[in-house]
Amino acid sequence: MAKKETKTAQKSKFPKRLRSVREQLDTTKVWSLEEAVSFLKKNATAKFDETIELAVNLGIDTKQSDQNVRGMVVLPHGTGKTIRVAVFAKGPKAEEAKKAGADVVGDEELAAMIQKGDMPFERVIATPDMMGVVGKLGQILGPKGLMPNPKLGTVTMDVTAAVKAAKGGSVEYRAQKEGIVHVGVGKASFDEKQIVENIRALMDAVIKAKPATSKGNYLKKAALTSTMGPGLKLELSTLTKAA
Repeated sequence: MAKKETKTAQKSKFPKRLRSVREQLDTTKVWSLEEAVSFLKKNATAKFDETIELAVNLGIDTKQSDQNVRGMVVLPHGTGKTIRVAVFAKGPKAEEAKKAGADVVGDEELAAMIQKGDMPFERVIATPDMMGVVGKLGQILGPKGLMPNPKLGTVTMDVTAAVKAAKGGSVEYRAQKEGIVHVGVGKASFDEKQIVENIRALMDAVIKAKPATSKGNYLKKAALTSTMGPGLKLELSTLTKAA
């Protein structure tokens, strides 16, 4: 009886029309990218602007340090999300960060704020001379994916470019331990062309990040979904070119 109640509760999370769409969906179908985007946009009828999300399974062994796939890419049409940026800097560079649009700027006082659990931001940037301060926050920032990293362009003297990139739609892609890259690539309110172009920009970056030691098929499978929508299996060849 308890199992039936649980199943019913799970179904109730989705509106009746969406449940109908899911139940009638051919789960064996493989969609072209354009078809999948069109379907998800058409059925994204939640009361909020749903996020379109791409998941890609890579043929890598994340247990090997030389097969980690991680980077930053600027999506041509942004993410549709306002990113709040914190910058560790002092003196002229702190002023530069403020002028560039950083939401929080500081040095030791910013570190103290973070240690208290006050973190009103989604991206952290630091100038190289501040890494001594930032390094002490590794146990807090690291698990949240917020630790500045030179390879991601978030440890830099060019704070203006870094802040503008964060505000302009740069996203981090990172393969989790199962070899899956999962990234929000836009909103359902975007034009279909904008979502497609965002996805292909992301995929170009992921493909270029292929480890030299990765053997066999690098792109294994991919799926596209929206916040409230079903996951649609994608034809891999359409992720980088038109079907």
